[in-house]
Amino acid sequence: MGLEKCKFKRPLIKISGEAFCKPGGFGVDGDEVLALAKSIKKVHELGIQLAVVVGGGNFVRGAQLNIPHIQRATADYMGMLATVMNAMALQDTCESIGLDTRVLSSLDVPNVAEKWIRRRAMRHLEKRRVVVIAAGTGNPHFTTDTAAAQRAIELSCDVIMKATKVDGVYDKDPMKHKDAKKFDQITYLEALQKGLRFMDATAVALCMEHRMPLMVMDMKREGEIERAILGKKVGTLIEA
Repeated sequence: MGLEKCKFKRPLIKISGEAFCKPGGFGVDGDEVLALAKSIKKVHELGIQLAVVVGGGNFVRGAQLNIPHIQRATADYMGMLATVMNAMALQDTCESIGLDTRVLSSLDVPNVAEKWIRRRAMRHLEKRRVVVIAAGTGNPHFTTDTAAAQRAIELSCDVIMKATKVDGVYDKDPMKHKDAKKFDQITYLEALQKGLRFMDATAVALCMEHRMPLMVMDMKREGEIERAILGKKVGTLIEA
């Protein structure tokens, strides 16, 4: 199956830190990362150019770290470093199955990752390398959702695919409410008005301003990202 079959030619996939460990777990689980790498390889073989932004919640979430005497900005930097660890794990695992991968970090950690430079990232994509983006935006008080929106716009991606633990966007938490209603498609403005919490408001506003489509889907469902890239109906589509 060739590139001409793909609806999206340069997607950015946002993967949460939870994807790197067992449900409710902590740290990095080798089997989970290998499953991620295999999914990435499968969609990359369609011929697309692929960027990936990773979260760090399996180690630490800066916004939720509530320890006396640790400032919020420091906690956010700790969270960024957690994403670097995940990116390193994903890079090695991808390369172990034959996928050429580069990690670009918004924090300067030259011993383990290249520095984020937009033109460098573009060049890697053009050479068909998977670009794994770590350390968010490099600034505190911004989530990895916002980093995904920012980087997707910078790299001229045609969609953001947010891989989560639910299969789309609901009017309320489907884990807590059995009567939660799933949206197949919704606009950013409607999502903001309804207060839907699938992404932080800064990221939503960025996507809306730049007319960047977003798809929310189940990261554990086999073949889901591939089906989305081929233009099949999966998860929830949010558009301007």
